[in-house]
Amino acid sequence: MTERGPWRAPVLWRVLLVLARILVPLVCRLRVTGDVPDGLRRGPLLLAGNHIGLFDPIALAAACRARGLAPRIMVTGGIFRTPLVGPAFRHCGHLRVDRDRPGTGEVLGQAIAAIRARSVLAAYPEGRISQDPGLWPERPRTGLARIALITGTTVVPAVQWGAHEVLAWGGAASIARTLLTAPWRRPVVRVHFGSPVPLDGLGAEVPGDAQRAADRITAATIAELRSLRAGEPDLPRHQDPTRPLSTARSFPGTPLGR
Repeated sequence: MTERGPWRAPVLWRVLLVLARILVPLVCRLRVTGDVPDGLRRGPLLLAGNHIGLFDPIALAAACRARGLAPRIMVTGGIFRTPLVGPAFRHCGHLRVDRDRPGTGEVLGQAIAAIRARSVLAAYPEGRISQDPGLWPERPRTGLARIALITGTTVVPAVQWGAHEVLAWGGAASIARTLLTAPWRRPVVRVHFGSPVPLDGLGAEVPGDAQRAADRITAATIAELRSLRAGEPDLPRHQDPTRPLSTARSFPGTPLGR
């Protein structure tokens, strides 16, 4: 897949980013720190996020707006099958990821084309909301790392903490209850843009380097995240009973992954 010329965010996506910046502070206290180099603000750039809940993509959108970024997001395929939201996401230029279906190579090609069109591309390397009991990033998949190695694109961690307190993980009643009470609870949601991840010495064609690059990205994400949750070094204070827990994919660099 190819894209003609530098990518420019559609009007709908720019409007939604502004709305996120306006509406997110109504349900939490948003704190954005860090930045990306000026030369990368309009792409190409890869943002590696940590997935801690249903609200964190919205918080990330608001933080990106605050930093003048308009990222295209690699989104799970289920969202694209949702009426209204799915067509809107397609129009906004986001990329559909169906991890459990054939054809995942197609989205890799689309992502590479997006980067070559000078897009800012955001993704969650772990591919799902973390099930680690400590809400630390899990073992990553290699998709984002492969894109970085093939295109030589800079990877910047975009880490956050607190979004898990705004919306419950599952169950309509729990989601409604947490969202409706969020304006009174006013949880603090922190989003931090960290330092670029060094991937020198690794190559796209070298066996095992994609996994090594993915591990470096996750390790850098964890390092940036530690400062955001200094008061919660092992387990989060806020426990969501609807979130499934598992240490099967816990990363070796986290308290429960040792």
